[in-house]
Amino acid sequence: MHKTIWALLDDRRGSVSQAKGVLQALNPDEFEIVEKKIEYTKWAALPNWVRGRSLLGIKAESIANLKAPYPDFVLSISRRTAPVARYIKSKFPQSKLIQLMHPGNAGLDDFTAIIVPEHDRNKKRTPNMHYIVGCPHQVTESYLNTAKAEWEKNFADLPRPLTAVIVGGAIKKRPFTAENALALAQAIKKLKQQLGGSILLTTSRRTGEQAQKIIVEELQNIPQYAYLWGDTRPNPYSGFLACADNIVVTGDSVSMCCEASGTGKPIYIFEGKNWLTPKHKRFVASMIENKCAAPLDDTALFDFIPQKGKNAATEIAELISSL
Repeated sequence: MHKTIWALLDDRRGSVSQAKGVLQALNPDEFEIVEKKIEYTKWAALPNWVRGRSLLGIKAESIANLKAPYPDFVLSISRRTAPVARYIKSKFPQSKLIQLMHPGNAGLDDFTAIIVPEHDRNKKRTPNMHYIVGCPHQVTESYLNTAKAEWEKNFADLPRPLTAVIVGGAIKKRPFTAENALALAQAIKKLKQQLGGSILLTTSRRTGEQAQKIIVEELQNIPQYAYLWGDTRPNPYSGFLACADNIVVTGDSVSMCCEASGTGKPIYIFEGKNWLTPKHKRFVASMIENKCAAPLDDTALFDFIPQKGKNAATEIAELISSL
């Protein structure tokens, strides 16, 4: 008999992607997955100790979809969905609550398991917390095989090895400065001088016009396929991950770094100066310490081989199955 699991999916794209990575890793012979879309009102911004075990801050359409019969498990994906999960448990105490990411300090004992990244160990701890390196994602062997079949012909004429360069940008009022853009580009040039080959370059909205221009100008003499912010062609991101021989990624995005690591390929993380938050620095350190990635600024590690590809989704799915 299948166990039912409700996944509370809101408008946080990163959180939803993490949750879907976990759902994808669950055994379909064991679990029946039901996705519940959660939409918010302005009251969802209230702290969780105010919202408690309630549906305060949830739109009526979402509330109407949270009726009995209640599930065996609830997967809550963010701080804002945590009160919804606790509400369900108040109605059906047998429900086991699985929380992705630290939900804040309210009602921690209501959760069967709280999955917390290593870089958030500084937050309040309880015995039901389980720590992971990075975050779950959807980059699996099947994902990569599908993307490779779709995209490899686009890069066939580029000399190998192919280095995917995945550039994020500004975070939490910390701009991606011209100085850091230049340092990133120069580090990539050093990498390619040693390894040879081409680059698969992509930037994001957060990169910024000036930083993007610097990177493009510095790397213009390296053979490449570039997909820059604002490009209207199909996004080759999955193809970059699938077809690259190694990957450079900026440390401002936990998701990007973990998705890159999920490929099992050599990953080089760029940290920059006076840019990453303490939380991001702890995350990058955990990736390096666990041999999932190497720092881009250490030329002695340009022959880095990862210990293994990292996808916490498998680890979390195994935990859920054991409960």
